[in-house]
Amino acid sequence: MTPNSRTSITLQPPPRSPSPPSPYHSPSTPSTFSALEVVVPDSHSSTSYTMQRLREWWKPTYEPLEDQDEREDMSSSKAQRVSRFEYFIFLSLGVAMLWSWNMFMACATYFQRRFAENEFLLNNFQSLILAVSTITNLGSAVYLSYRQKSASYPWRICASLVINCGVSTVLALSAVVFRVGPEAYITILLTCVFWASWSAGLSQNGIFAFVNKFDGIYTQAIMTGQGVAGVLPAIAQIISVLAIPQSPGTEGSTASPKSAFIYFLTATFVSGSCLLLFLLLLSRHRISPHKSGSEVIDSEDLTPETHTQVSLWVLLKKLKYLSFAVWLCFLVTMVFPVYTQVILSVRPEDSSPRMFKPDVFIPIGFMLWNLGDLSGRVVCGWRRFACDRPKLLALISIARLVFIPLYTMCNIKGHGAVISSDLFYWLVQFTFGMSNGWVGSNVMMSTPGWVDDDEKEASGGFMGMCLVAGLATGSLASFLIFNV
Repeated sequence: MTPNSRTSITLQPPPRSPSPPSPYHSPSTPSTFSALEVVVPDSHSSTSYTMQRLREWWKPTYEPLEDQDEREDMSSSKAQRVSRFEYFIFLSLGVAMLWSWNMFMACATYFQRRFAENEFLLNNFQSLILAVSTITNLGSAVYLSYRQKSASYPWRICASLVINCGVSTVLALSAVVFRVGPEAYITILLTCVFWASWSAGLSQNGIFAFVNKFDGIYTQAIMTGQGVAGVLPAIAQIISVLAIPQSPGTEGSTASPKSAFIYFLTATFVSGSCLLLFLLLLSRHRISPHKSGSEVIDSEDLTPETHTQVSLWVLLKKLKYLSFAVWLCFLVTMVFPVYTQVILSVRPEDSSPRMFKPDVFIPIGFMLWNLGDLSGRVVCGWRRFACDRPKLLALISIARLVFIPLYTMCNIKGHGAVISSDLFYWLVQFTFGMSNGWVGSNVMMSTPGWVDDDEKEASGGFMGMCLVAGLATGSLASFLIFNV
């Protein structure tokens, strides 16, 4: 062989069957071969020339899989629809949805001062608040679920935010303008609770139905916003208490009407801001909040969108495990506000720092539970922490019953604790809240995947109703458990 001679070798492709390519075919493996010319250079050729020829020989040429291009286009189109701005708006709506309810829970020490002169109201005001709240919320959820066909979900959301603004403004004025006795104040308070609960029913039904027309990540935004709604009212309560100097002759700074005024006025600002953001979202998609569902115009194809009347029994059969999971999850959760308002620090109140006194220690307990709840909702945004298996979610909801005996080991009403540690109590609060946020978020996020496209809006309202049913059942059961 002469120094400049070349040897040409032709490789023929092996015979192939006419069957379609396997879905497990790797793109890195050549699926077709052409006639290949392997050049054997002389010994004086450079190494780089050899490597270049080898790279050309191994360069893959393959046929795309069937529908692969279409799937890539769909995934990229879906990714483009996720907007950070809209995510923030849905998160804000989640905040407004539960802000009022958490406001009443975190403000327990202020209400204790208002009812100090009436022993019956002092011992039972929390029971009255929860009873009125859950019964009204459940009634509104059931009523709105049966009015799907003519529903205007944007209008329901706007109405709920307006009602929240009015309720929190009345409560703020009641702290500084019209100071009344315990009997009159309980009437004002329960009236505000009624309207706030009706507002929550409108909000839950409207938001969960409205968001099901968007991607699932926006449902996670709402659930995260609900977690934020639990944390911020407790923080606002703590700040409002510590910001006002303790008056001589009072047991705690929550007796100051100024701190309560600031606290309730904050809720007005939150609801008003969320209303403006939601109107901006509607304007962006050219949706009118005043029109019925059949008259809403979609921003992409400008075709009328109608609502399908879906039987609740049909939804229950399709979502039996998920509906059970969310119902039991929030049923068990309702023991937390009852225990949190009566569990005190194990440190002596007279010599303990300010944060361990009841007017600060109780809001800290609410804050830690809601921080855990927020953490559970946030981690669902990562796929590795998400779960869409209905039976598993139902089993985890049942396992959460273990937190009830853990609460009984804490310092209830100062009678002593089985485990004399505030850290143990705080750990129970955080993990209990985290389990609630994780289970609730996964259930609501996976719901649209188990129903047909024309049932997604109705399924959102149905799951919201199951959630409220869990709250109502839990509020009644919690007092039975607490008094045993």
